[in-house]
Amino acid sequence: MTQQVLIVEDEIKLAKIISEYLNQSGFTSHTITNGLDVVAWVKQHQPDLILLDIMLPGVDGMEICKQLRAFSNVPIIMVTARVEEVDRLLGLELGCDDYICKPFSPREVVARVKAVLRRFDPSEPDAKQFGLVLDEERFKASINGHELVLTAVEFQLLTILYQGQGRIYSRDQLMDHIYRDHRVVSDRTIDSHIKKLRKRIAQVLPNEEIIHSVYGVGYKLEAP
Repeated sequence: MTQQVLIVEDEIKLAKIISEYLNQSGFTSHTITNGLDVVAWVKQHQPDLILLDIMLPGVDGMEICKQLRAFSNVPIIMVTARVEEVDRLLGLELGCDDYICKPFSPREVVARVKAVLRRFDPSEPDAKQFGLVLDEERFKASINGHELVLTAVEFQLLTILYQGQGRIYSRDQLMDHIYRDHRVVSDRTIDSHIKKLRKRIAQVLPNEEIIHSVYGVGYKLEAP
């Protein structure tokens, strides 16, 4: 069955381009340009995924996302023209499943749509099946049967990112999870721990990168 993507975007030319690329990739699409029309349409048509721009006439994307989450778990990819808005999105924890910043290539949008839909499709191999095992009592982790030698902080980072697969975490959010005593640390401390964690993972997964940097925002984990 063909999957349907709802494009909520008031830049008509951009919406048309995205629609054409999605259609060429085997999706059907529908475009809405005014935020006021989104919730009623979703209730009636139940799309498989929503590309939701933040800046919209009528109602902005953040408010729409909150309204949708009151009755639906449909995958939502938020679209923004400003990187600083992503920090607000992360802080509000609206329940979106991914974020993409303008300018972007239509091919990138299609790739992100496919990646998010794979996470929601029970017929696809689940990300957890790549073999990561976390033993939270002993702070031990293994990938495909190979043990990772991690510090306590590295284990916590891996656990947080793994439990929120595909979700982008800002450095501040990661620090809040790890340093619950609210000690003062530089956000570059997180970068250092992530760098070391990646090296340890590379020892058992030399040809795969599962922890990805999101420029100007933070980090996310996506299993191969």
